[in-house]
Amino acid sequence: MRAVAPGGHWYGIEARRDGVTHIVEPFVEDFFRCHIWHVAGRQKDVLIDTGVGVVSLTDQVGWLSRDRILAVATHSHFDHIGGHHEFANRACHRLEKDVLEKPTRANTLVNRYAKFRIFEKLPYRGYEENTYRVAAAPPTALLEHGDVIDLGNRRLQILHVPGHSPGSIALWEEETAILFSGDAIYDGQLIDDGPGTDISLYLDTMRRLRELPVAVVHGGHGPSFGRQRFHELIDAYVSSRR
Repeated sequence: MRAVAPGGHWYGIEARRDGVTHIVEPFVEDFFRCHIWHVAGRQKDVLIDTGVGVVSLTDQVGWLSRDRILAVATHSHFDHIGGHHEFANRACHRLEKDVLEKPTRANTLVNRYAKFRIFEKLPYRGYEENTYRVAAAPPTALLEHGDVIDLGNRRLQILHVPGHSPGSIALWEEETAILFSGDAIYDGQLIDDGPGTDISLYLDTMRRLRELPVAVVHGGHGPSFGRQRFHELIDAYVSSRR
């Protein structure tokens, strides 16, 4: 497998509506390709998840290296927190805190999933899967259900959405009806059979999420989608677990 050329771009960037920028690692296999969402505010910005972290995010996307950014982890799996250590301000749910503080190849699921096969191209020449691990990124703030992140001109409410992991969170912006759902719900195969998953909690999460009057869902994986697809995905999951 060939590596990305020296100096080549590892990240793709796409501006979306409502001050949202989508950052992605296009050479990571689709199933593990975490969506990184940047939400611009007047006083500070939020970066939702940070990808695998095999290539420096702030080196390649220089405008992210500002102290005004709060890096939020929707949960602590390797494909969502790999770049968290690059940011001074970091937040997660309290139930994910221990993993960000002391990540191992086991508790971040690196041993289980982070193999050569997840890359369409290697991040750099000489990359070895057995030496990859997530760098420690102790949170500077802990989040609970109902907390609000105030960006100055927009407000993101924290929703605790366990099931995929104990401390999974989503971020809800009522004014725009945008939901950043992490891995709680996305248009693809939902994972509820791994370490830390709980189907009963997942079902409760789905029932609560369905009450939200969403317009757009930006998930941790897969394409973004609207309210009709949101309801279809929830209903299909609930039906499959009865």
